[in-house]
Formats: sequence, C-alpha cells, structure tokens
Amino acid sequence: MFGLAVRFTLKDEDSASGFDALVAETLPQIRESEPGTLVYAVHTVEEKPLERYFYELYRDRAAFDAHEQQPHVKRFLDARGQYLASVEVDFLTVQDAKGVTG
Repeated sequence: MFGLAVRFTLKDEDSASGFDALVAETLPQIRESEPGTLVYAVHTVEEKPLERYFYELYRDRAAFDAHEQQPHVKRFLDARGQYLASVEVDFLTVQDAKGVTG
C-alpha cells in the first residue's frame, strides 16, 4: 500500500467555502472511478477552521499515479491554488493497518 497525508491551510473563510465546494465536486468522481484508491478521507481540523487534512491510501504507487492522471483530479489540482495559503504533503509507507487491505 502507498499513502499520503496532506494539510491544506486556506486563505480565509471565502476560500474555505470555495475549497470545500471543489472537494465536494471531486470526491464522488474519485469514489466512482478509482478502484485502486482505497481511502480518500477529507477532514476538518477542530478549532482550526481554515485547515483541511486529507488522508489518502492507494493499493500501490501505480494506483496513486493513475489517480493523479484522472481528469477530475487534474481539475482539482489546477483549481485548488486560488484557495490556498499553504500545503504540506507527507508521503507514507504503511507498516501495519487494521481494516484496509490492498
């Protein structure tokens, strides 16, 4: 399995609304068309209204690469910048897990 964690810090409340709408538009397409995407979880952060945290888990690196090439993901990646103050990405190697297998 291959994973990543992404922390987005949004510019302001208007940006948060726009970003959340973009996510709401993109996520159903990920669910419907990406069998190699095992988990794509979007979180708000308690007491930090301008932060969003994504946890993504893929069957393998090839599934992640396929995810990145999807038109809906490319659109998300192109559009998200207008809402962001910063982004931090950590690529993860799963050592052990409960509940998700590839």
